[in-house]
Amino acid sequence: MPNGVAKRDLPQKICPECNRPFTWRKKWARDWDNVVYCSQRCRQSSKK
Repeated sequence: MPNGVAKRDLPQKICPECNRPFTWRKKWARDWDNVVYCSQRCRQSSKK
């Protein structure tokens, strides 16, 4: 059996800008609680 977690079992959030679900990524491991937007584009467009 492969190591790790299946993608369907990873935590998800909804982006408030584009209303699409996005899943946990390894680079967000330390601050997943603070991640709000799915991408830099959504983050920048929310400030306008």
